[in-house]
Amino acid sequence: MIQSLKNSKFELNDQTIQYMLFDLKTEGHHPNYIRHLIQYWHLHNLNIDLNVVVSPFFFSEHKDIVNLADSYSLRKVRFITISEQEAANLQSHNSSSSRLIRNFQEWNLLCKYATLLNTNHCLIMFLDTCELPLALGLKPPCPTSGIYFRPTFHYSHFTNGRIPSTKERLQHLREKFYLSRTLKNPRMHKLFCLDPFVSSHINTLYKTDKAITLVDPVEIQTVSCLQIEELRKKLGVQPDRRIFLLFGSIDSRKGIYKLIDALSKMPYDLCKQICFLIIGKVKPADQGLVELELAKLRQHQPIQVITVSEFISDREVYSYFCLADAVMAVYQRHVGMSGILLLAAATQKPVLSSDYGLMGELVHHYCLGLAVDSTQPQKISEGLIKLLTEPLEEIIDRNLMKQFAEQNSIEKFGATIFQSI
Repeated sequence: MIQSLKNSKFELNDQTIQYMLFDLKTEGHHPNYIRHLIQYWHLHNLNIDLNVVVSPFFFSEHKDIVNLADSYSLRKVRFITISEQEAANLQSHNSSSSRLIRNFQEWNLLCKYATLLNTNHCLIMFLDTCELPLALGLKPPCPTSGIYFRPTFHYSHFTNGRIPSTKERLQHLREKFYLSRTLKNPRMHKLFCLDPFVSSHINTLYKTDKAITLVDPVEIQTVSCLQIEELRKKLGVQPDRRIFLLFGSIDSRKGIYKLIDALSKMPYDLCKQICFLIIGKVKPADQGLVELELAKLRQHQPIQVITVSEFISDREVYSYFCLADAVMAVYQRHVGMSGILLLAAATQKPVLSSDYGLMGELVHHYCLGLAVDSTQPQKISEGLIKLLTEPLEEIIDRNLMKQFAEQNSIEKFGATIFQSI
């Protein structure tokens, strides 16, 4: 049910608990998290009203999720858009000052809609954007929980825990200060941590039980050999090529330029074995340069390069991971969790990952593949060569990969949230 508060009032049942999900992001993990919570709500017939406050863009970009609620005939699940004017007034993320202003704008919207909806509990789907107001002691209209995406203060405890720079130390001190203040906010109920290694740090450091590990949900699907072969033919993958998959929104942050540079340094004969498959839209700012660099790569190396920039459904995404021989996750100093690692684990495909932070730690902990310094093209090249020349059993542990994927179930994701708030 799509509604706006601009010209109408909800008929709220005073006898029913009102929960609000607040999320103005429309990309990445966020839409699927909302989908999973709605599905869990329906499957377990929870006796609460679920009000999902989103950006107007959500309705055009994720109509399938809105339709899902409609298909359940869930009058108690309502999608509510902030007004177009409110969305237009939001600052961009282009600078630290504009991000700061936007954080307070989002906070004000959260408080406004929580009040209008008589909310009993609000789940902030991206707590990082509202952490500063909470740390400053601003009180939301109701008890509030949130999903915490980007802690880094514990990274020095990891396997690859290199000595942090002065800038990083200052960042860690800032994180700890904000976190201590946020946890002391009387309206702060639970802190859901996607990083499985940070909850115990937080609870020990601040003598609390508010931090709870939240799995990053992945759906394990069944894809037949026939479907994989049909996809291979549809893409036109040449015989005897090993498919190296790069998936997602393609930009410098995903390591596209470092990866192209690494491929250009590969031995010529090994390049004859490679199909570089890029699935996802290239950011407009990077479009021209990426096309130019890929053209140069094709010119100087016998690598087959295939790009698919159209919309890919979740089921199709899973098929591409099943098709791949290896998955590229050479993010540039990525903070937090990555769904790419989960999809690779679910489909039992080795990853070539950044060794930085949580991603590197998960690759080591669950033997998901190789973790390298992804800021160095030469290190990426060395990893690619290992994937092409060394036995797979020496690179991954299939049992640990299976365990990693299975413990990050959609059911556990929904249960952790709804049973905690």
